[in-house]
This record gives sequence, structure tokens and C-alpha cells, in this order.
Amino acid sequence: MAYVTPTGQERATVLRRAVRIVGAVSVVFYPLLYGAELPIMALYAFFAPIAVGNLSQIPGSGRQRASVMLRALPLALALATLGTLLAVDTWAAVGGMLIVGFVLGFAAVAGPRPASVAPGLQLFYILACFPPYAPETLGQRLSGLTIGVLALVVCELLLPDPSAVPYRERLSRALDEAARGAAPGGVAPGKLREIGALLPLASVPPAERPAGPGRTDRALEHGGRAARSLLDQLAALAETPSASADPASAAILHRVAELCSICAQLLRTGTGPKVAGSLEGAMRAFQAERVRLAAGPPGERPPVEVERRRSRVLELAESARTVEITVGIATCGRPTEPAVPHPLFWYAEMSVPRLWARRVLGNVTFRSVLFQNAVRTALGLAAARAVAGSLDLDHGFWVLLAVLTLGHTTVGATWQAVRRAVAGNAVGALLAGALLIGLGSRTDVYAALLAPVMLVAFTLGPLLGVAYAQALFTLVVATTFAQIGPVTWHLSEVRLIDVITGSTIGLLCGILAWPAGARREVHRAMAEMLRTCAQLVPVTAQTLLSGPGGSRSSPQALPAIHRLRLAEAAYAQYRSEDPEEETHTDWHAMLIAANRMFLGAYWLPRFGLRSASGGAAASAQARSTADELVAEANRIASLLTGGRTEPVLRRGVSDESLPSPLSADLEVWMTGLTHLFHRIESSLTPPPDPDGAPVTSSRHRASPPG
Repeated sequence: MAYVTPTGQERATVLRRAVRIVGAVSVVFYPLLYGAELPIMALYAFFAPIAVGNLSQIPGSGRQRASVMLRALPLALALATLGTLLAVDTWAAVGGMLIVGFVLGFAAVAGPRPASVAPGLQLFYILACFPPYAPETLGQRLSGLTIGVLALVVCELLLPDPSAVPYRERLSRALDEAARGAAPGGVAPGKLREIGALLPLASVPPAERPAGPGRTDRALEHGGRAARSLLDQLAALAETPSASADPASAAILHRVAELCSICAQLLRTGTGPKVAGSLEGAMRAFQAERVRLAAGPPGERPPVEVERRRSRVLELAESARTVEITVGIATCGRPTEPAVPHPLFWYAEMSVPRLWARRVLGNVTFRSVLFQNAVRTALGLAAARAVAGSLDLDHGFWVLLAVLTLGHTTVGATWQAVRRAVAGNAVGALLAGALLIGLGSRTDVYAALLAPVMLVAFTLGPLLGVAYAQALFTLVVATTFAQIGPVTWHLSEVRLIDVITGSTIGLLCGILAWPAGARREVHRAMAEMLRTCAQLVPVTAQTLLSGPGGSRSSPQALPAIHRLRLAEAAYAQYRSEDPEEETHTDWHAMLIAANRMFLGAYWLPRFGLRSASGGAAASAQARSTADELVAEANRIASLLTGGRTEPVLRRGVSDESLPSPLSADLEVWMTGLTHLFHRIESSLTPPPDPDGAPVTSSRHRASPPG
């Protein structure tokens, strides 16, 4: 993978982190080792800031990271205690490592901060679970760990990173822009889409992502998707020429603009003025007026383009209503407007324990990328502990540390990391060996070298890559252990052997357990999502086309919602990997299509309207188009999973006579889905080579990146 030059801001962030870690280590390690003469306590105080400050990479501002560290401290103490007690036997330690590795790896279901602190917590168990079995030293271990973490907390508060823009602020700014876009004069379509592009979680710093299982985070994430849809719909409306003055549409747009401004203020301050009238009621009155006009004499019915524009206005109003509900949940803890339809806002009235249970149980499946990563990590660490204990390797915790730091979600990425790490450790071992031979037992020199060596290692390592990080950390290890006890140049040799052993175990686990990482899972998850969500289209069409006595129930979308959540998790994991393949597949369009199917399946049937004048031909055409969309979704799913595909006979919705506003609603919805599906399929179709022949790769296909 090509080296990417870090930006000035990234270099400053890395330097501040290195200074914090070195400062925390220096103020606790030297006094404990040379003043109190407590080497065990000093060793744990040394590793604690490295574990939670460098290995964990906790996102957020200094205050946010300090809060996470303090909340994680009791768990760190418990893990160190457990490791100390289980060190009595190799297989007891292996069993504990298996459980601890899985639980901490699976902590990613709780959001980015618990996921980020997990590697550091793993290290506290790893350090303690190796011989010698010395429960009498537990007090020193826990004291050193506590002192080290608290020292880093102080450094985080004294030298913090700049705070990122909170997601609430991003959302409020987007809603301010939407309010201006819905007002007369509007905003340029490109500007609206540009603001909307800041709302996906991939564009948000990890610390600010609303990714937790609670109501607030779920509502903010849901509101962000609705706001982005609203911005896109306003942009599309601005690009559609207005056929004539339309006071009814203007009134709805005015109500949308007012609502967006109020919601933006509510997000920023927690309070806002009362909405003047219900958007829900205005939408119903608007739809009733559409029906009244469409039922008039043929010569007085609105033109087709007017009806299409009104349908688009009604669709974006529904997005604004979704924003209103989600902002109410996020700021007040409950909906301020009726959260209907309930399946779309299923989390609104659910208790926090039930929300946590749903998040956990939803990922307890071999199809979940989070579950896969937790299993892979647990097996790798347990195997490494078994090998290190059975072979009685000196400093065996380095074997587990190699598994923990070098394991990636794909075999290719793991191999690249292992190859560079082994090369870096080889160079570092030579340098450390020369250092130990040259200085001998000069502990005063090692003490003077430790802080500058750490500063260089923790600054250049993250900036220059794995090889440099491993080489420099070997020097850190040598200068540290040379102060704690007598060592020889064999220490660097032991570290190299341990790293190679751990790298091999991590690589084998990557080969045996889901070697493709999220790439294969994102194919499968997206395919299942499209198949399941597409079933909403014909059901919705049938609901709208049924006569007055037809069923008025909304489609049951909970299975599709579950598939969407798994697909979003797989996509998020996939985007965090090194882009080895599939860099052009438009995954984002697939998620947009799924959300649009949900939106239409819920808002189209809500008004309970039925077409009495559409005629059998128009109804048959709408049903045929719905079936074509299902077939197209299945075709895309087959392309994703490598199955057989059949061409879809596309007739589409006619641009000719439009029998009723109900048909306009269906047309706008299904035409939008058709365009999205065409875009998705084009991203999966092999492009022609310069000679005109299609590229035959089954994996690499070009399109705008997703």
C-alpha cells in the first residue's frame, strides 16, 4: 500500500499524543523505580499510559478521552486481578484469555469509544496472566496501573486535542441550510448536496458518531439520514422547473422551512418555539386538495408535471416530518409528535435495557462482522497464550501483543502488517542489541535515553508505518527492561522471536477465520438487504391500488430493518479496511435505495387514498413496474454474490396520461428507485477494455466510488 503523507493537523495530533504518553510515563515510572524501588509497580505504571494512550487510540477531545479512561479504570483493575489469579496455570490463563478476548472484542457493539479502549484493556489481562504466579504482588500491580492511568488522564486535560464539531451541530447546520433551501429563493442544489454529504457517519470523526444503542444516538443517526434525504429532495426540486404558480406547494415548503429552523435551534440549545400547526395536518390537507383537483373535469385537472412536483413536495415533507420526530427523541428523550408509523421509530418508546439487548442479540450471528472480529481476536489471543505458555517463552506477552496489534480483518492486510512488522523488529533487534552491548549495565544512561526514545517512537511510528513503529518500540522495550533488571543483547532476540510467533498465529487465524474480512460479508449483507427491502415495493403498490375495501395495513418492514442494520455494520467495517478491491462499487447507493424503499413503503400508504379513476391499465402497469423493481433488486443481489443472473425486461412507468395523483406518487417513488437500481447495476457491470471487450473480472468493476 502506498505511503500517504500525513497532513499538518495529523502530525500535530500524533505529536501531542506522544508528549502526553511520555509525560505520563516519566512522572510515574522514575519515582516508582528509583525513588520507591518498586519495580513491579513501576512496570505496570509504565505500560498503563501506553495501553490506554497509544494502543487504544481513544477518539475525541482531551476531556472525552479522560472520561473514557476513568470509566474504564475499574474494568482494567478487574482484568489485571483476573489475569494475576489465572496465571497459576497455563490452561486457566488460556480459558480466561478466550473469554476476555471475545467480550472485549464484541464491545464494539456499544459504539466507537468502547471499541477503541478494548485493546488497552486486553493488554492489562495479558500482562498479568503470565508467570510468575505471584498473587502477593497484586497490590503493586493494581497500584501501578491506577497511578499510570491517572497520570495520563491529567496529561489529557493539560494538553488536549481540539474538539471536533459535535454531530448535533452538524445536523443543526444542515437543517439551517434545508430551511433556506425550502424558502423562496432557495439554495443552489450543489450546496444542498454538499451539506448533506457531511452527515453520513463515514464523514464524522469516530468520537462524534451517534453509534450507540441508546435512544439519543439512534435518533440522531436516523435524523441525519432523514435530513440528508431532505436536502437531496430539495436539490432535486430546485432542478425541476416550476410549471406554474402553486400556492399549495409553497405553503407546504414554508411549513418545512419553519420546522427545519425550529429543529436546528432545538438541537443547539435544547429549547425552541412551538411549531405553528402540525406538519402532519398540513400534509393531509395538501393531499386532500390534490385529490379534489384531480377529481374535477378533465380540462381543469392539473398538468402532469404539476402533479409530479406536488408529489415531490409531499415526499420531502415526509422527510421533514421524520426529522421533527427524531430531533424530538434526541433532545427530549421521547417523541414530541406522534412517532408513526411505529415500526420506523421502533426505538422511540423502548427502554434502554431492551435497546441494548436488541443491539447485542442482533449481532450474535456469524453473519455479523462485529461477531466475526470478536471470535477471530479471541481465538488468536487464546492460541498465542497457549503457545507462549506451552513453550515457556520469555516475555511471552509480546506474542499476544503481536496478535493484538498486527491482526487485521483480511488476510491480505494482516500479511502486509506482519511482513513490515517482522522487518521492523529485525532492524530494531539489531539496534537494541548493539545498544545493550555498548552500554552494558549503565542504568543511568538507559534512564536518560528512555523519554527521548519514547517520544521518537510514539511520534514517528504512527506517521511512518508499522515497520518503523515496531523497530522503535523494540528500542523502547530495551531501554525500559534494562533499568528494571539485568539484561543482555538476547532480550532483542527474544522479542524478535516472540513477535514472529505472534505474527504467525495471527496470520493463521486470519486464513482460517473469515479471511476476506468484511469484503465478503458486505457483498452478502447488501444482497440480502436489497432482496428483503425490495419486497416492500409490490406490497406498497398493491396497498395503494386496492379499492376502497382493500387492506390499509402498512407493509411489515422489521425483517428489512434488521437486514439494513447488518448491512450498515458490514459496510462500516469494510470502509475501515485497506481498500484492496471493490473500490468502485457504489455501496452508498445501495443503502440509499434501501432507505428510500422504507420511506415510500411507510409514507405512501399513510393517507389511505385509493384511485377510483386510474383504470385497469394504469394499475397493471404500476404492478408490472413494481415486479420489475423486485427482479432488478434480485439481479443486483445475484451479481453481488456471484450467482446466475437473468436480464430484466424493463418497461417502466409511462410518461403519458397520468390518471390520478395517486399514480403520480407511485411514479415519483418507483422512478427514483429505478434510477438508483440502474446506477447500482452500472457500478457492478464490467467496463469495456480499450479494445471494446468487457473486463471479465468477477470482483473488480468500475463505477463512481461508494
